[in-house]
Amino acid sequence: MRDDEPLTLDRDETVSPPDPELAPAPSPGREAAALPGWTRRLVLAGLILAALNLRPAVTSLGPLMKEVRAGLGMSGAVAGLLTSVPALCFALFGIAAPRLARRFGAGAVVCAGMAAIATGLLLRPFANGTVLFLAASAVALAGIAVGNILMPVIVKRYFPDRVGAMTGLYSMALSLGTAAAAAATVPLTSAMGHGWRLGLGVWAALAVVAIVPWLGLVRDRGAAGRPTPSAPSAPSAPSAAGAGTAEGGGRIVRSPTAWALACFFGLQATAAYVTMGWMPQIFRDAGLSAGTAGALLAVTMVMGVPLSFALPSLAGRMRHQGPLVVVLALFGLAGYTGLWLAPAGAPWVWALLLGIANCAFPLALTMVGMRSRTGAGVVRLSAFAQSTGYLISIPGPILVGALYQHSGGWDLPIALMAALMLPQIAVGVLAGRNRYIEDEL
Repeated sequence: MRDDEPLTLDRDETVSPPDPELAPAPSPGREAAALPGWTRRLVLAGLILAALNLRPAVTSLGPLMKEVRAGLGMSGAVAGLLTSVPALCFALFGIAAPRLARRFGAGAVVCAGMAAIATGLLLRPFANGTVLFLAASAVALAGIAVGNILMPVIVKRYFPDRVGAMTGLYSMALSLGTAAAAAATVPLTSAMGHGWRLGLGVWAALAVVAIVPWLGLVRDRGAAGRPTPSAPSAPSAPSAAGAGTAEGGGRIVRSPTAWALACFFGLQATAAYVTMGWMPQIFRDAGLSAGTAGALLAVTMVMGVPLSFALPSLAGRMRHQGPLVVVLALFGLAGYTGLWLAPAGAPWVWALLLGIANCAFPLALTMVGMRSRTGAGVVRLSAFAQSTGYLISIPGPILVGALYQHSGGWDLPIALMAALMLPQIAVGVLAGRNRYIEDEL
């Protein structure tokens, strides 16, 4: 694919064009079979290692939030802003991911993203103030952002015949990395004896390892460089209109399904980042130790390991994913109710319930792959749904921090999070309908 060619299938593919570069792509099974075995194994290793690094920068912070706030002189509102920085970075940098992938190749961009994560995590311990800490965090989060957007794209391109299984695999690895950082950061900090700074910086080593397999994929733009159809395509718009769509995303905003998926993604992200940023503090304020609070967050995150593997496969066999949306939200409502009534009464139960609810994330990723007929459509939908969704999620953690600071307790913040489950159900049911964005456009 030429670097300046828009990544879109909004041209008429029923007539073979004279330019072979614009010829219809092979079917998913033949495309997958044409890839060398070593390439697929390298991509598999890269996916797993990249997914392990997509959350430790965030979940390693929650258990040490009290120490970080004291060390950097943060107020509750500023700490709330800190928990919203991931969503802001994911939205801003995620927008650029499709364009960068078209120009340099998805493998090269993910490789650069892993390098950015390592760099940001290495620099963060040396920050002497809030601004520098936020800047170093932003570097790492920029790398995470492109990984967030391009992981579904990588799966669709290299494993078009196994989207559900591969989505489950990297979602499971993502949950494992998330849980490991939540559980191990406090013990590592205590064992190394150098305070919270080294406890946060140690996770850079994992990102350095993740760079290695992607170095072998930097120049591989063959099978991954063409959009791959996942279902017979409906008649499409003229190529000129398609070009504008691919570059600016102007037409995807006309899709109700794309908006429903973006809102669902945003609301589940709000719940996830409030959980990762504030749940340990809720348990610590209830009288539990920092180590126990970190372990409880790890329980919440580790629930995603088995469920993230099973849920996408289950969702892929359903014509409508709405029932799964409702079930996960009901677990969330039960968990928030427990936190509100008695946070120290049965903390392991509340952590377990919220962990099940947070599996709305792999469900959202699976629906991104299912709501488009083509690989190019997945690129557009992934960028739109995730970037818009993360923008939607930004106010949540800030508002939770402000409510906590001004009310002096957790009743109002927890009530807010429980209330947000209701619109999450509504938009999730709409996003789960058996629709394709190409048909709506």
